[in-house]
Amino acid sequence: MITITDVAKHAGLSRATVSRVINNRPYVSEEKKKLVRNAMDKLGYYPNSSAQRLRNQKTNIIGVLVPRLTNPFFINIIEGIEKIAAESGLQLLICQTKSDKQKELNYFTLLRTKQVDGIILTSLENDWEQFSPYVDYGPVILCNEYYENATVPMIRLNQYEGSYIGARHLIDRGHRKIGYCGGGSTSGLSKDRKRGLKKALEEAGLSLNPNWIFHKRYSIEDGRELMKEITAMEDRPTAIFTNSDEVAAGIIKESKELGLKVPDDLAVIGFDNQPIAELIEPRLTTIDQPSEEIGEKAMETMVAVLNQQKIDTNLKGLNLKLIVRDST
Repeated sequence: MITITDVAKHAGLSRATVSRVINNRPYVSEEKKKLVRNAMDKLGYYPNSSAQRLRNQKTNIIGVLVPRLTNPFFINIIEGIEKIAAESGLQLLICQTKSDKQKELNYFTLLRTKQVDGIILTSLENDWEQFSPYVDYGPVILCNEYYENATVPMIRLNQYEGSYIGARHLIDRGHRKIGYCGGGSTSGLSKDRKRGLKKALEEAGLSLNPNWIFHKRYSIEDGRELMKEITAMEDRPTAIFTNSDEVAAGIIKESKELGLKVPDDLAVIGFDNQPIAELIEPRLTTIDQPSEEIGEKAMETMVAVLNQQKIDTNLKGLNLKLIVRDST
């Protein structure tokens, strides 16, 4: 798909200048107009059904991309988004990506073809560069996950601090062999969680063993399989920090099947403070995230952008908190 970014590169001009030419805006020289039109002809670029007309269309529908609808953390985010959407007379189109890169990108066709007015992304599998061409078609809000180089509003908490306080808790409990289970994406969230863990380890004179780093684990079943992997290791961690309560619950469940005790044989920390954290036995130590409030803020930001109002992405008073239970 040829985009306005491709036209800008071919013409040797900025995307803003190309946009001004396409929309017949003033203050663009004839020379630059000619460069843009030549580039459009050469590349075969045509604004989708006329960018001017599309921008004026309103569907009053917002697309919300989530990785899995079975994860209570994302359901709570949707609850917050829906609350503000209803107050603003907007409807939601919930799109489940199942953490699939191509599926995630495919849903952005909804924005390009103006079937939705904007998109809220609650997770990221692709690099930001894959999404940037679509921002010409409508507002995009990053909610929970983020990229430092993204050019759109980002609603986020301090994930670095969250993993730091979790790792410090394990170190304070006497653990020196700590493993880490992350989602595996290249987003800012994934990087910051890993950085926070490493910082806590470094302060204690420890390092993160590459053999104890596990990626792309999301579900309870993933956690069960991970526990089997850990058990098979000759040199294994005594504690593990996971990226979600579901993975942590799977680890705890499988440990019982293998005749191991949590936290005696393996201490476990989750992330998000989902309901399962209280229901699993032993109860799960985790990092609490105010997920519904994050969703509310994301939708408030979307409404402000749609109405061309001043936006405020600061999550005042909302923090990540360590909830200590029995798994550590």
